[in-house]
Amino acid sequence: MELAWLWIPATIAAAAFQAGRNAAQRSLTGTLGTLGATQVRFLFGFPFALLFLAVVLAWEGHPAPGVNTAFLGYILAGAITQIAATALMLAAMKERSFVTVTAWIKTEPIQVALFGMAVLGDPMSWLGMGAILLASVGVVLMSRISAGAMAGGGSWRPIFLGLFSGSMFAISVVFFRGAILQIGSGSFVLDSTWALVWSLGIQVLLLMAWMLLFDRKLLVACARAWLPSIPGGFLGASASQCWFLAFALTSAANVRTLGLIEVLFAQMISRSFFAQTPTRRETVGIVLIVAGVALLVSQAS
Repeated sequence: MELAWLWIPATIAAAAFQAGRNAAQRSLTGTLGTLGATQVRFLFGFPFALLFLAVVLAWEGHPAPGVNTAFLGYILAGAITQIAATALMLAAMKERSFVTVTAWIKTEPIQVALFGMAVLGDPMSWLGMGAILLASVGVVLMSRISAGAMAGGGSWRPIFLGLFSGSMFAISVVFFRGAILQIGSGSFVLDSTWALVWSLGIQVLLLMAWMLLFDRKLLVACARAWLPSIPGGFLGASASQCWFLAFALTSAANVRTLGLIEVLFAQMISRSFFAQTPTRRETVGIVLIVAGVALLVSQAS
């Protein structure tokens, strides 16, 4: 494919949009809570996804693609696991620094590799094992809690939330790429945008149904917070659009490896907007995680 290289700028743009979206969502957790801030990403992102689709259909002149059972299965599974991943991520960010939680989530390629080796029997070289060890050391360095922090109420809870969030994000990535590959319209832009509209539509329906049944006050609060929620919705839809474009062009492993630059964007946002600066130990841990994950996926590709 002549335009296959476009996955590189698409991934870089996705990482930048996602770091901004995470920051926007985090600022809403105080008023809307974890679920409300999670809903913002989908509810206010869906109109932008529809707009993207309208532009693509008008530009390319193609009819809207159809759906099949395999596509619906993949997209539904991806939508559900991404909701869980986002909620876990925001819950972790309520208890720990923005940049550090982002780095915990970026261990997802390691978790994918270990899952593949244990469940699917995927081979793992000594170099790959070394990369996992390197990144694991980084996690330990970054997440170790001092006695002072424990005395102030610190715990391992946000660490587990961040790591589990990474697992859910990893699973959702596989499902979304599977859904995109099932469309086959002949246009990777249309395939990725069509999958995005379906995934966000499903997520909006699921979260709204949950709130209608169990927390109608939260649904009203989300509606009232429409103005500050629009930036998060736009950034979320833009990030997802760019991720999906990249998934349509190359393997998820390549995309998620390059996407680790989000950690750098998160550092800039954390310093600029949240006045949070990682400690020296956390910085070393972040560097080791990024290096370990990059080494792991590069030797496997």
